[in-house]
Amino acid sequence: MNMGRQGRPINYADPLNEQAVERRALDEESFRRVIAIERKRTERSKSPFVLMLLEVPNQKSEKAVQALETVMSVLLGSSRDTDLVGWYKEKATIGAMFTGLAAGDKSAILMTILSRASSTLRDELSFEQFSLISISLHYYPDDWDEKGPGRPSNPALYPDLSNRAGNKQPLLILKRALDVVGSLALIVLSAPLCAMIAIAIKLTSKGPILFRQMRVGQHGRQFEFLKFRSMYLGNDHNVHREYVTKLINKEAPAIPTQQQGAVFKLAGDKRITPLGRFLRKTSLDELPQFINVLVGDMSLVGPRPPIPYELAAYQTWHRRRVLEVKPGITGLWQVTGRSTVDFDSMVRLDLKYATSWSPWLDIKILLRTPLAVIRGSGAY
Repeated sequence: MNMGRQGRPINYADPLNEQAVERRALDEESFRRVIAIERKRTERSKSPFVLMLLEVPNQKSEKAVQALETVMSVLLGSSRDTDLVGWYKEKATIGAMFTGLAAGDKSAILMTILSRASSTLRDELSFEQFSLISISLHYYPDDWDEKGPGRPSNPALYPDLSNRAGNKQPLLILKRALDVVGSLALIVLSAPLCAMIAIAIKLTSKGPILFRQMRVGQHGRQFEFLKFRSMYLGNDHNVHREYVTKLINKEAPAIPTQQQGAVFKLAGDKRITPLGRFLRKTSLDELPQFINVLVGDMSLVGPRPPIPYELAAYQTWHRRRVLEVKPGITGLWQVTGRSTVDFDSMVRLDLKYATSWSPWLDIKILLRTPLAVIRGSGAY
């Protein structure tokens, strides 16, 4: 037994066991808003929640409408008053959120909820109505497999992000236009410099000109990230993996710099070539990323795209930096803190950008980027 938010004992093995009184279904906007709120609550409390969605394939038929109405009535009357019931999609998909669950075996929690919900609905609905209902369960925090090539985040748990993107669609189109025009212009202008860098890399060390690495983009989708190679061939990347993992988890002190703060990259990394050190200091190694921008994997402005093994070490709230906006070549972190702030501060800067971005903010960040590059503060 555990205590709910109102101090009442809750049996989590039977999450539908409390009779609700005078409850009303939330409308679509309200229900989707509380999903976002519950995600943030889970980030702090570490208590998972389960989102149950119920829908009927042919929603326009009279039988489907009657079935959905009955299901809504049953859920409102049988779920705990600490749980939330409403329209995930107005008059089409019903949602029920089972909140404040005790952390435990995910499979056992899902099976308990599904079994109890199915039993309750089977008792209250006719056989024909019950056979029309499709039930899906979505557990939060959702599993993110950093080795998977597709989208690890579960879209059902983030309906508010889709709504936000829809509201900003004209601005997103403008942002994309700026990315295409800007990246094309910069590719053309930097072509002679890129050719010289390519020749210098070939003359000073063995290996390919470009360094290709899988990175995590918006919504957790992976893409091939391009940079000029700045390291010797055949390096062990576990050194960086271990360091980054400990830094994110605050298990090891950061390497100090001349300024206060912590570096996210390894300082004095012996894997880097002399030419590579210059390229990194001047950020010239990042010029090939304009190709990533042109094809749509990145934006000119946005959060730094993480390596999959970094994502594996993220806390739940850290993931929001790769959910809400497309990654970029430069951003608030790069022009304000770069490697002189700790990881949590970098994430907060990325989230600040995600909630306040506009074309004008992008232009201001782009104008500040050359000065940040010239100063080279925090670059390794």
